[in-house]
Amino acid sequence: MLHSKARWTAAASDSPAAEQLAAQLNIHPAVARLLVARGMTTVEEADRFLNGGKDHVHDPFLLDGMDAAVARIRQALQNGEKIRVYGDYDADGVSSTALMTQLLRMLGANFDTYIPHRMLEGYGLNNAALDAAREAGVSLLITVDTGISATEQVAYATQLGLEVIVTDHHEPPEQLPDAYAIINPKKPGCPYPNKQLAGVGVAWKLAHALLGDIPEELAEYAALGTVADLMPLLGENRCIVKLGLSRLAATRHPGFQALFGVCSLAGKEITATHLGFSLAPRINASGRLQHAGDALRLLTTDDLDEAERLAEQLDRLNKERQRIVDEMTDEALRLLEAEGESALRPVIVVAREGWNTGVIGIVAARLLERFYRPVIVLSIDAEKGIAKGSARSIAGYDIHRALSKCDDLLDHYGGHQAAGGMTLAREAIGAFGDRLNELAEDWLNEDDFVPVLQVDAEFALDEVSVDSIRQIEALAPFGMGNPSPRVQLSGLAVQDMRLLGKEKQHLKLQLVQSLRESAVTVEAVGFGWGPLTELLSPTAKVDLIGELSINEWNGVRKPQLLLQDMRVGELQVFDWRGQKRLAQKLGELDGSRSAAGKISRIAPSRRALVIESSYHWRRERKLVEAVGWPIYGWDAERGAVPLDAAAEEVPLADVTDLVLYSLPNAEASLHRLLKAAASVERIYPVFADWNTDDWKLPARETFKKVYALLIHTGRWSMEDDRSIGQFASQTGLSPETIRFILVVFEELSFVERSESWMQTVPQPARAELESAPSYRERQVRLAMESALIYSTAQELTDWITKKRLDFIPLEVPV
Repeated sequence: MLHSKARWTAAASDSPAAEQLAAQLNIHPAVARLLVARGMTTVEEADRFLNGGKDHVHDPFLLDGMDAAVARIRQALQNGEKIRVYGDYDADGVSSTALMTQLLRMLGANFDTYIPHRMLEGYGLNNAALDAAREAGVSLLITVDTGISATEQVAYATQLGLEVIVTDHHEPPEQLPDAYAIINPKKPGCPYPNKQLAGVGVAWKLAHALLGDIPEELAEYAALGTVADLMPLLGENRCIVKLGLSRLAATRHPGFQALFGVCSLAGKEITATHLGFSLAPRINASGRLQHAGDALRLLTTDDLDEAERLAEQLDRLNKERQRIVDEMTDEALRLLEAEGESALRPVIVVAREGWNTGVIGIVAARLLERFYRPVIVLSIDAEKGIAKGSARSIAGYDIHRALSKCDDLLDHYGGHQAAGGMTLAREAIGAFGDRLNELAEDWLNEDDFVPVLQVDAEFALDEVSVDSIRQIEALAPFGMGNPSPRVQLSGLAVQDMRLLGKEKQHLKLQLVQSLRESAVTVEAVGFGWGPLTELLSPTAKVDLIGELSINEWNGVRKPQLLLQDMRVGELQVFDWRGQKRLAQKLGELDGSRSAAGKISRIAPSRRALVIESSYHWRRERKLVEAVGWPIYGWDAERGAVPLDAAAEEVPLADVTDLVLYSLPNAEASLHRLLKAAASVERIYPVFADWNTDDWKLPARETFKKVYALLIHTGRWSMEDDRSIGQFASQTGLSPETIRFILVVFEELSFVERSESWMQTVPQPARAELESAPSYRERQVRLAMESALIYSTAQELTDWITKKRLDFIPLEVPV
């Protein structure tokens, strides 16, 4: 077995609806199933999603406050008043400010822009900035992506004689600012249909109202901010991003061209993924580490040379940001490790002096990904005695609600269900963490700490083709609310498995429906999944979840699955027959388990090694004890019995990993072992004793030869091994073979014991060798060798799996 990292849940299925969509829209049945899984069950809904455009764009004047805002801005334009656009330092805020810059340029306005410094001023409006605006002759302040909670600051602006238009998309507080106009689709009573506009989306709607037509020429900015701020790409947002991407495909804007250059995207088809994971991080890096002014200048300059210089600067900042994040994440992990298990409470709270507040949110996201539980990362200002924090949360734990329950401990806080920010006194951190964890005990259960992976549809392998994937791409742009479809493929055999990358850190699988017949194949690639190779048997049947893509190489286009999760639902058998470096191999396995824990749910293993408990145990004891695993001996009645103290502490029923060092002494032993080891997930057959003379079945002539020698000897001592040694020397057989023959003769009453002596029996009754239990046991062992030794890895897996399910003894002819 191999456990998946997440709990898989399948989207609701409606086969008749999918069949209707496939037939009437002439699309692949698999694509139709994906549309139905996303709630589009009628032809009209699906057609609008696939082919809709500007008809998704709503009347901007449906936004409450838009009439007043437009009238006031036009008055300012007419009177030549000084306008200041007040933005935010993240990618949404910067793109909002850039959009307003281009809009006001188009309108011939007298204006400038202002973005606060993250470290020195913090988020949102502040009185010092308002004082500076008044001194600069500003009479109208337009906020973008901020302002909805700035009740006190807007009141102060009014006292200064500034009129403020707030455009924002964050959750409104109970008391709204007394601004000249507030445009926010989430404002109570606002009838605007799209409540999920980004800050830049609200600014784009203001441009729509002022220009009197859909502002396609500003769609690049709107697309960038919408994707960067993780807004759902549905309805109007989907239209905004599609418009922006279509314009970016042939953009002549110096800023975007320069960004494409440093992101190695020049000449490529730009997707929403590129906006979110290539452009946005570089825009954000400016505000996180320095001041967002450079990012704003990049997005608004008409000078290509300046744009290229600024883009290179942001690229360097982004690399520096990545380095800082890596260092802080490592520091956070060391702090948690030092605190031991007590640190991994339902809600993780980790704090340290001097951490960069610009990236604590990224560190929190990293820790959430690793531990899958709500995380608060706090940077402590030692001089001021305060801590600024960022939170990331999981489904079931609304972090904004949790913060509201800690209102008495916090100076400031804000956010939404999945993320938030807060400021508090240093001495309140302990109580803050305790309160959050008390809430978690009430709100969360054990299942909540296992991530959920939503599967859009299960595909048959023959449905995975270049054509079906090309049709799936029509569902783009992908992002929040419209993620790239996740598909499940089940019961596939591993035809080939290899490692990729300079450090062999990536995994590539060639998968087929069955190894026994020619079938459709598909490649699956798991980036960073290299450690799983030691935990994935080549004979395993795997279930996978991933995103489908087209891999093009040297002009050949092939379907490919980008792995997101994988599981093996049955016992895995790893063919270690002939393995000479057992201790080293098991050490590598332990290392792989630890590394693979980031990819799959790897529980602490309960391991055991099984060996032949008489001769082989004596001969190999030092070697197997050096392995460090609990050691069991084969037993026909119980399957296996403990041979050392470690095995006494590990019940067979709890064992997950079994190394079969020796061949079973009987089929019954293997069957009973597999039944007793009810939790076993992986079996590693080594069978180190199979090719030794001591376990071969002597020929009948050999028995006759030894019997003649015994009759000639008549009587011999069994107090030591000297007699055995003499017989071995005289016959050329090994001492173990002599011992075996003597046991068979004793069972047949050809020889008998008398105290410390053994002698031949005069005129024994005739008996066949096969009637001796030891001889027959050795015959069974030889029959097992055919199944366990002279077999392919797949045949070995099938045989062991069958023995676990039902025990049918091998027939050995007498």
